[in-house]
Amino acid sequence: METALELTATDALLAARDVIGRPLGTVLPRLSEVLEPLIPHHAAAELSTHCAHSPFKYAGGPELPVTAAELEPLYTHGPAAGHPWQGRATIGGAEREVVAVRSDATPRGSVLVLVREDGAVPVDAPALALTQLLWDLVTSHFDRFATEAMPGALARSRAAADTRARVTAELSTAHAAALSGVLGVLRSRALDDNVARATATELAVSALAELRAESLRDRSIAGERATESFARLADGLRPMLRHSPVRLELAPPEGPSAARTLPGDVAHGVRAVVRALLLIVLDQEPVSRVRVGWTVTAHELLASIRDDGPGLLDACPLGAGSVSDRLEVLGGGLTVDAVPGWGTTITATVPLALPESPAGALDPLTGLGEREVEVLGHLARGHRNRRIAEDLHISESTVKFHVANILTKLGVASRGEAAALFHQAA
Repeated sequence: METALELTATDALLAARDVIGRPLGTVLPRLSEVLEPLIPHHAAAELSTHCAHSPFKYAGGPELPVTAAELEPLYTHGPAAGHPWQGRATIGGAEREVVAVRSDATPRGSVLVLVREDGAVPVDAPALALTQLLWDLVTSHFDRFATEAMPGALARSRAAADTRARVTAELSTAHAAALSGVLGVLRSRALDDNVARATATELAVSALAELRAESLRDRSIAGERATESFARLADGLRPMLRHSPVRLELAPPEGPSAARTLPGDVAHGVRAVVRALLLIVLDQEPVSRVRVGWTVTAHELLASIRDDGPGLLDACPLGAGSVSDRLEVLGGGLTVDAVPGWGTTITATVPLALPESPAGALDPLTGLGEREVEVLGHLARGHRNRRIAEDLHISESTVKFHVANILTKLGVASRGEAAALFHQAA
């Protein structure tokens, strides 16, 4: 006879299938619903490295203004992976009862925080264990999308990352300018109240320091250091040649650029491209040596694969399929230098920032919400409203609402024109 725990585990697995099948923007709310019977709570938040463009997510009422900065201590100094923690933490501007669960299914870990009522009954070990397993499953599933850099997900990531970067830059500039102006006034010798001036100066300096610290925290979660990113690539390539006579040589980034932080989507995408190209290179006869190297410049990441094969590779088949799709999404390109009898050098070049639109215009897709981008992706594949509703688990009337908003925001008159813009942006 099954125990209560086994029954709960079965229910959790069925729910997990439902959770990971949801569109990205609805995963956390659905996960919160699934966990409610196990751990009663009234809000959920996450800080996850599998989502490079939006690492912080929140599901709960607007009366609890949770911020990424409040989750950062739990992310950095919180529970160890596999060991859920329950206690009190600063959430929404006040000390509250929380359960924090960390997973190392992503490269730098992800933390889920459930906000509970004060005086809530402590959660028992079986419920914590199931929550840990469910969080591990969810994070590992979505980390796979990021690691493999699927073109559809990558396009959404790039669009959202561009918007996020623009907004962050604008806010940072505005705040820095305002605070610098305040400092200039307060440091003026024309002011008589020295105590007030000193106090205000200290506050302004602290605000500037916090602004810079927030920027650093954001980059540490949404990006990867070039050397660390290349090391992850190397770890993935070595097993491919473990039982092969081909010798693998690795040339990681060097010099000051090695410490540069790469956008997460660029790092994931280029690793996927290199793996795909290496498979093509190894299919040649004969090849005894392959050298994989990365070079980071001020504006680009150049990933090269050099072999000592027959030197007869053609650029056309190399750029087909997933390699071409990923490079187009990233705004990059591929060059092939093949010398018969001497080998081939393949170089994938990817910009570290999205190219500016003509005349400084914004990419039209950046004005769309996450769900609208998902609906537009279905439109681009020729799906009708019923199919979109089924795939996204929403009603047909909701689909019609989203389609109308998409046409309005993109300034087009038909679904076909909207689909064309999507393909152009991707």
